[in-house]
Amino acid sequence: MKEFLLKTAWPMNPPVPYSLFHILFTALGLIAVVLLAYYTKRRINNQKLPILLSGCGIILAGAEIWKQLFLYYIVNGQTYNWWYFPFQLCSLPMYFCLLLPFIKRNSRKRKLYTFMQDFNLLGGVMALAEPTGLFQPYWMLTLHGLFWHLLLIYIGLIIAFSRCSDTTWKGFVETLPLFLFCCIVASVINRTARPLGQADMFYISPYYPSAQIVFHEIAVTYGIRAGNAVYLCATCLGGFIFHSIFNRIHLRSIRMAS
Repeated sequence: MKEFLLKTAWPMNPPVPYSLFHILFTALGLIAVVLLAYYTKRRINNQKLPILLSGCGIILAGAEIWKQLFLYYIVNGQTYNWWYFPFQLCSLPMYFCLLLPFIKRNSRKRKLYTFMQDFNLLGGVMALAEPTGLFQPYWMLTLHGLFWHLLLIYIGLIIAFSRCSDTTWKGFVETLPLFLFCCIVASVINRTARPLGQADMFYISPYYPSAQIVFHEIAVTYGIRAGNAVYLCATCLGGFIFHSIFNRIHLRSIRMAS
């Protein structure tokens, strides 16, 4: 296993955020995923959407397994670093997409669609907008992070284009209990992993200031709890903004059709 991973350990000088590499990769990547999502919507019907998304989940899971093994064997000298445990906001589509084929009730599927459209599209966009955590001293790790978040944007867009989400205001409110549940799980992991190493799931660890820019400064200045609270509120606001955009697009398309 280690010999195989060593073959993918191509070193690189981590790109600088907002460098030519970052800007070109992000711009071309966004154009590609928008066109791919539009093309996909024209090629499949909504009944096949869970199959497509489960395929995306398999891709994400395979990529995550490689990443965890690479970090364990190559980067961290065969010790596990809880900082990279896969339960961030941007990790959730991996689990949700894999679960979709097993969810029979359309109302529950709709809530997952809405959540991924709003929150995980937000996560993908924000990670590419501020990519400091994505740029690593290995090509494959850097590309993993970039393509992962582009795939999150694709998932959010194909859901929006397929109109399988609930774009009403009630639809957004119904995603908040799921977001809260995931925050609770993240908090449990952060506290449980404390004796084993640093864990900062959802960037709301009670032990260290948030690793996210702006929110880190808030936590340092006003305390970790204040920084975490502001971060969670800002995340909900960001999800609401994306939801509002798709709500307006949906309403406008209805008016044009009528």
